[in-house]
Amino acid sequence: MSIENNIIELGKRAKNASQNMKVCSSDQKNLALTKLTKNLDKNRNKILKANIIDLENGEKKSLPKPLINRLTLTEKSIDGLITSIEDIIKIPDPIGITLEKWERPNGLQFRKISTPLGVLGVIYESRPNVTVDASCLSIKSGNCIILRGGSDSFYSSKELVNNITNAFMEAGLPEYCVQMINTPEREAVDHLLSMRDYVDVIIPRGGKGLIEKINSASKIPVIKHLDGICHVYVDKDADLNIAEKVVFNSKMRRPEICGAAETLLIDEKIKDEAIKILNPLKEINCEIRGDSYIQSLDSSFKSAKEEDWSTEYLDKILSVKIVKGIDEAVKHINNYSSGHTESIITNNEVTFEKFYNKIDSAIILKNASTQFADGGEFGFGAEIGISTDKIHVRGPVGTKHLTTFKYVVNGNGQERP
Repeated sequence: MSIENNIIELGKRAKNASQNMKVCSSDQKNLALTKLTKNLDKNRNKILKANIIDLENGEKKSLPKPLINRLTLTEKSIDGLITSIEDIIKIPDPIGITLEKWERPNGLQFRKISTPLGVLGVIYESRPNVTVDASCLSIKSGNCIILRGGSDSFYSSKELVNNITNAFMEAGLPEYCVQMINTPEREAVDHLLSMRDYVDVIIPRGGKGLIEKINSASKIPVIKHLDGICHVYVDKDADLNIAEKVVFNSKMRRPEICGAAETLLIDEKIKDEAIKILNPLKEINCEIRGDSYIQSLDSSFKSAKEEDWSTEYLDKILSVKIVKGIDEAVKHINNYSSGHTESIITNNEVTFEKFYNKIDSAIILKNASTQFADGGEFGFGAEIGISTDKIHVRGPVGTKHLTTFKYVVNGNGQERP
């Protein structure tokens, strides 16, 4: 069978399965998720062995360290996947909810009811955890899913999908509610992006190049997750102890994720405190690239070039700039931000209000790390991505965001005059 025919067959199966998936009960979906937690726990050695194959192949291909970090599965990360699934189980079923209701003078009764999107096409790079998160969020919200992981995570994703499909079928969910494209050929993605008859939305997870390519090529609506050029602004009215902790965590907790801070802005009125904020980063070999004042603080600090302000490093690198207060901070962020996540460190409510009103990003934090930009931290159980779009969803994409709605109208023989 040709690649095109294979992808079309996946689409047909998913579309047919989605008709049954949308009427599966909450208990049935939660049973499937519970069985998956047991499968992951029981088969963790097989999963880790598959991941080792991907890691060895990645080393041979000299993948960058941030990609290797994202690709790596451990006992701890499998525990994390199980915990995320348990959190998803606890989330109320988002399907069949009456969102609004009203009655017209003619007696017609209107209800706006949440429904699944249908079939999701999820395309991602070397992130095997997305395989589990996306599948679980998809079925909890009554959708079917076609997965296309990157070639770098092929063996990990394949083993995870085996665990997923076995658990879901044991629970009586429709066959083909979760499918994986098993070829690394890029042609497969091109065919997936053109299947308007079978796929309702495309969700890409990966670097800027991947997202832009998919957005321009897709004939299907796309929920975009662009790069995370995230900022922390330390205001003149900041608690400096909080600033030091939040800046460090925003950059260093996991430098390779999209919620990691890439640029630090500091109010010029407290520039003398900048070295105290930067020293903890320097001590663990985080590279500092700054303006002329920042460079003057330490001989190891490098000069920030223009491109640094618009670079997602995904590494132990931070660009730093002194700004003339909140107005210049806002101007800088709006100029260079990817619309993902920004944090301000301040105790001034007026300044904070100006910050969140004037900055047009999906997530705005006050006195907290940018790394809280995560569906689990929002109480969504997990996320299928963080949308930098404004339509149809923005920010972490959880179960309730993978739904649409229909209008159900009850009448009693009314005729329109």
